[in-house]
Amino acid sequence: RIIRRRLPRHRRRLKNFASLVAEILPTTAAGKPIEIWFQDEARVGQQGTLSYLWAPRGSRPAAVRDNRHDSAYLFGAVCPDRAVGAAIIMPTVNSEAMADHLAEISTQVAAGAHAVAVCDGAGWHQRGERLPIPENISLLPLPGYCPELNPVENVWEYLRGNKLSSRVWDSYDAILNACRDAWNFLIRDPDRIRSIAHRDWATVRT
Repeated sequence: RIIRRRLPRHRRRLKNFASLVAEILPTTAAGKPIEIWFQDEARVGQQGTLSYLWAPRGSRPAAVRDNRHDSAYLFGAVCPDRAVGAAIIMPTVNSEAMADHLAEISTQVAAGAHAVAVCDGAGWHQRGERLPIPENISLLPLPGYCPELNPVENVWEYLRGNKLSSRVWDSYDAILNACRDAWNFLIRDPDRIRSIAHRDWATVRT
């Protein structure tokens, strides 16, 4: 007997990615190259997260952990095909901060192209009066509860493993500098951006 198992909803959705992109594109994007961007935010602060590290089997390596609570939010987006990114650092997450990030992404989209920014369903990602969308960007929400579909989650893991975990920052300015340095560390390595963020399913024909 052949048992047919239905793909999970988010896996089925990946198979028609190009169709989903076509549905959200404005008429002004007709005939333009389409860039796929992935967007997300990460909290970076004194009460940080721990990350995996190499250690002898059976050992329990020590790591520093700050008990203070100052933090900032790193808004990041990458375009794997062009191996470029756009980021801003904000004190909180809300629609106004997201609008500023979209404006920054807009400046990094290639001239004459239109960007599709893939993001999760957070409330501050929803179109509305507080979230103006630049003319050269369209938002494509991911299915709910599927963070593994967003490559920027892997970007955060990479930056925490190399730059942003097991650190003690004595001031808010130190946190801002750490965010800036970590993002620049990524942007200086375009091959790393492609390696982390490329997804075979995230393609469209122009």
